[in-house]
Amino acid sequence: MHGWIPVTVQIVAAVAVLTAVGWRTRRWRLVWLPWSLLCGSALAFATFSYIAAEGLAGNPAPPTLWLWVGLTGVAAAVLIAGWRGARWWRRGVSLVAVPLCVLCAALTLNLWVGYFPTVQTAWNQLTAGPLPDQTDAVTVAAMQRRHLIPAKGTVVPVTISDAASGFKHRGELVYLPPSWYATNPPPRLSTVMMIGGEFNTPADWVRVGNAVSTADDYATSHGGNAPVLVFVDAGGTFNNDTECVNGTRGNAADHLTKDVVPYMVSHFGVSAGRAHWGVVGWSMGGTCAVDLAAMHPDMFSVFDDIAGDLSPNSGTRAQTIDRLFGGNAAAYAAFDPTTVMTRHGRYTGVTGRFDINSQAPATQNSAANSLCALGTANGVSCTVVVSPGKHDWPYAAHAFATALPWMAAQLETPNTLEAADRRVR
Repeated sequence: MHGWIPVTVQIVAAVAVLTAVGWRTRRWRLVWLPWSLLCGSALAFATFSYIAAEGLAGNPAPPTLWLWVGLTGVAAAVLIAGWRGARWWRRGVSLVAVPLCVLCAALTLNLWVGYFPTVQTAWNQLTAGPLPDQTDAVTVAAMQRRHLIPAKGTVVPVTISDAASGFKHRGELVYLPPSWYATNPPPRLSTVMMIGGEFNTPADWVRVGNAVSTADDYATSHGGNAPVLVFVDAGGTFNNDTECVNGTRGNAADHLTKDVVPYMVSHFGVSAGRAHWGVVGWSMGGTCAVDLAAMHPDMFSVFDDIAGDLSPNSGTRAQTIDRLFGGNAAAYAAFDPTTVMTRHGRYTGVTGRFDINSQAPATQNSAANSLCALGTANGVSCTVVVSPGKHDWPYAAHAFATALPWMAAQLETPNTLEAADRRVR
């Protein structure tokens, strides 16, 4: 998605727009063409204003995004204004120009956020293709009973009850390392909760964040052992920005702590101890990670905040309080990491990491350093790690890959397979 495809589509779209516009009549050039340009400019401005007002992006969009959004408006206006009296071939080109401009805007958006790094990834996501190492619950149970230890970990879809939270969510996923199959009942392994960004599906960490490949690589070099990963749904829908709080958009926080954690302990036999639970989040999920650890030190002992914000963020502070908490400032404060840590005071046995990309805005750097400094002052052992990249999924994948060995060590991930081999001998 970063090679010849965007360039080729942009060239074809530009030719289509110019052909659709044409030279035509004097009235066309003096009246309808300026009107079309005005429509395009209005669409670009409206889109920019909406994104800014809703707080949908932490980093500025590339100028080419607004160019192609504007050209989409121009192409649509040309299609409407120039349809009457145009020849059949120009009508055909005008029809094609609109979706081509939309596609160019989508490709530019993807280059900005890095959601689909390859065509195959996009196709798998859009067609709900199989995930890496995916299997089903029946197969997993049969393998575990027979101690059939796979060469790589397995990914199993799960349906977790919302009885405790009432939060309507999509299906979630669990990664089981080879060591999970070593004994019956399974060993009490450590677990990492994986949270995606604002626009997400539970499978994003698998498809575009390479989390399963990263865990498999770690397991391969550690005797088949790695933490269990649970890929949660913190939004309920693709564009529901909950910021992992309990609020007007749903009790997402309760789902993660009261639905997911007990389910993992009861269904997969993972350790229930706080020392063996961590949370990793990217972008919005990064804010969730530090928030969950700060609010529930009895549940999580390790967190990795990858490019998160200072606090739950859905626009300005006033907009966030209104949109997420129905105007309740006290409810906002209950989920603000700075307020939570200050009120809590001294923490014991909590470790954190803040990953920041080299192109991050000053506000994101300031947030990471501020939260880490406050955490350190209150007993949280933490560090800020800056590495090359921008605010996109490839950076998130790299950050998780570099953080996993550290997190696995903090969670006291055992060498279960080696222990099982010794018992057999």
